[in-house]
Amino acid sequence: MRKSLLLTALLFSRFTHAQVFQQKEPLVHTFSIVARDSATGEMAVGVQSHWFSVGTEVPWAEAGVGAIATQSFVNKSYGLLALDLLKKGFTAQEALDSLIKKDEGRDVRQVAIIDAKGNVAAHTGTKCIQYAKHITGTNFSVQSNMMLGPAVCESMAKAFRLSAGKPLSERILAALEAAQAAGGDIRGMQAAALIVVPGHTTEPWNNHSIDLRVDDNPHPISELKRLYTVHLAYQHMNNGDLATEKNNMALAMKEYGAAMKLFPSNLEMQYWTAIALANTHQLTKALPMFKKIFDADPNWKELTRRLTPVGLLTLTEKELKEVLAQ
Repeated sequence: MRKSLLLTALLFSRFTHAQVFQQKEPLVHTFSIVARDSATGEMAVGVQSHWFSVGTEVPWAEAGVGAIATQSFVNKSYGLLALDLLKKGFTAQEALDSLIKKDEGRDVRQVAIIDAKGNVAAHTGTKCIQYAKHITGTNFSVQSNMMLGPAVCESMAKAFRLSAGKPLSERILAALEAAQAAGGDIRGMQAAALIVVPGHTTEPWNNHSIDLRVDDNPHPISELKRLYTVHLAYQHMNNGDLATEKNNMALAMKEYGAAMKLFPSNLEMQYWTAIALANTHQLTKALPMFKKIFDADPNWKELTRRLTPVGLLTLTEKELKEVLAQ
């Protein structure tokens, strides 16, 4: 008995700061999915847990390399070490085998890895708290531990398969929703995260296509979905800005309009849509939008004055005065 206690203490002393065993603190357990889009090559990790800021612990991914979920009693080093092994040419299974072999805490670990070729590997330690299991399939692995009921992984796998053809990010979100509907974490909900990386990249600064985190929220998956919609809206905003730089105002108007539809309450999206309308000789449509925006926040009127000198608002002096009169 004494030897067993000493071994347990040794194992837990090796865990990261968030996973150090303390009687007054809950253990970090969760459900997650790693997956790859066979058409685009994108890879992703989605996770939800009753643990603050789980997105800083569980998900790891690198464009053109792979994606990892490390959970249960998290060994955060698995993230970077697995990515390094994949870059050296290891398959997902070879990388996982290497990590598990060297880890004395393997029995309390849960890990899933997918590489850029779609190879999948997963491990659920024999001492992970029930309900605990993983399911691997073509281009995905789902895993969970400390679940309320036994059907979480099956529900995630089913949702992922049934959503084939949709963007990878939306399939990940569908899987997380299905997991929660099946009972989810026995302790409830607190945090969630979604990371998506390209299948290939030559730009390290663009490693993450999507990187969203909900650190503390009573309904983290719903909030993650809301942030995803905002992300899409700002993608359209970025496209609109690029079109504006190229003086393609018709395209800019289309992109800003798409952004505004996704996030109609956002004044900035309304504003740049109005600017695009004004720059494409549709001032009559733009004026009531400017009035609504200026009434809500007069700083936008001051910004409008500053756009003409740098060529972002191409109105005559008379037209500009008409806008500023709103």
